[in-house]
Amino acid sequence: MFVRLNMSETSKTPIQKMMQTLGRQARAAAVLLSRSETAAKNTALLAMADAIDRSTATLITENARDPAAGKANGLDTAMLDRLALNEARIRSMADGLRQIAALPDPVGEISGMAYRPSGIQVGRMRVPLGVIGIIYESRPNVTADAAGLCLKSGNATILRGGSEAMHSNQAIAKCIQQGLVVAGLPAHAVQVIETTDRAAVGELITAKEFVDVIIPRGGKSLTERISNEAKVPVIKHLDGVCHVYIDEHADMAKAIRVAVNAKTHRYGVCNAMETLLVHEAMAKKVLPDLAKQYRDKGVELRGCKKTREIISDINNATEQDWSTEYLAAILSIRIVTSLDEAIEHINVYGSHHTDAIMTEDYTRARRFLREVDSSSVMVNASTRFADGFEYGLGAEIGISTDKLHARGPVGLEGLTTLKYIVLGDGQIRV
Repeated sequence: MFVRLNMSETSKTPIQKMMQTLGRQARAAAVLLSRSETAAKNTALLAMADAIDRSTATLITENARDPAAGKANGLDTAMLDRLALNEARIRSMADGLRQIAALPDPVGEISGMAYRPSGIQVGRMRVPLGVIGIIYESRPNVTADAAGLCLKSGNATILRGGSEAMHSNQAIAKCIQQGLVVAGLPAHAVQVIETTDRAAVGELITAKEFVDVIIPRGGKSLTERISNEAKVPVIKHLDGVCHVYIDEHADMAKAIRVAVNAKTHRYGVCNAMETLLVHEAMAKKVLPDLAKQYRDKGVELRGCKKTREIISDINNATEQDWSTEYLAAILSIRIVTSLDEAIEHINVYGSHHTDAIMTEDYTRARRFLREVDSSSVMVNASTRFADGFEYGLGAEIGISTDKLHARGPVGLEGLTTLKYIVLGDGQIRV
């Protein structure tokens, strides 16, 4: 394998040398992985899961070092909770790897084969992307999830977890390596960057000769930095400004149940509703009941002028509220006069993540599905269903609000691409 380098060895920094070594190793491993049989990949995944189960005590011990350091560095309670591993979370990591092993292997799948007038057959084959760089924060379980998904889809991966989870990530990486050894797969198929130096991220996201795609998983500031500085294609989402629109033809009981769940099931997740839109014909019917349920759950409400005429003791919603991802017990509410106004609001202020309509009118539902420009659009269901597991994809690497290459929850298929294949029998073009 030949790779052209852009600088002399003597002019490189230690971080540059390390990252180019990781890149070369990943590229070589990707070639071998692309040839690997499904059985070998599944064997590795199951062996990784077993290694994690066996290492529960060690993982808990190593993990305890991260929250302790985080607490000393002033991390908030929510961040410390995301860092922590216990027996249940470790068991969930192992189970996740077993679930990935049980999923169909997308690599090598051939579709659309058809004869052309010349006699050749033309179709498409699903193949790995190659080398995937994943940059993430906080949750150590991402190390196992990302490694498993990339491996099953035939990709080598370079993982860069947050400095706050360094000990946990390295301990999980050892379990992953054990699984690769058991299956006879290349040890460099999964590599976890061992330094906390931010310069390593800069090298990873600009390594066009080694890395095929970057996936950031973390806060908005991380994703913005990666998007602005990367020279490698990025699969990303910045915000989850999700909406539920209660149409004038909605079933009231369904609408209230879904609107409460979409906001209060969990607050700090990207598929939680942040703005509730209500048709003016339904506002007086549903808002008083909804307001009571939200208050009982401690949700702060912010409303437009019409909303505050119905629910008087709530805060005024500002222009900024309509485009804010709260990730907290805060909800903005706007009353609209039509389906058109609801769709326009979503397309202007939303983040193209997940939006839902509550309606019993089939024609209006079809319009909403067609005209709302989001990665997931729903009818009569909570936005909280925007999730790879709920969609039947198994685990997910994240949710993409891009339109290219993947959109919505990114599972195994989203980590592959298609190439054309042609079958002939000596045909020539005349």
